[in-house]
Amino acid sequence: MIYCVVPPELVDELYDTLVAHYRSNPDVTVIVDRRRGPDRRNVGAVAERDERRVTRDRRRARVTGTFPSVEVAALN
Repeated sequence: MIYCVVPPELVDELYDTLVAHYRSNPDVTVIVDRRRGPDRRNVGAVAERDERRVTRDRRRARVTGTFPSVEVAALN
């Protein structure tokens, strides 16, 4: 299912036109966005989400110590 969401400011201009345009496609439904108020997805949830999420480094640990210096022969 595909939803074509029309903002409330453009309902008078677009809704009927889009319904007519997608009439032959049963997979598309034209709807009007009726949400009001602030976006609640991120209000206070960011800090809570950061506390729960733990990122782990799954790479293998490097070998400890130092490597001996290597002399490179000239190619001339």
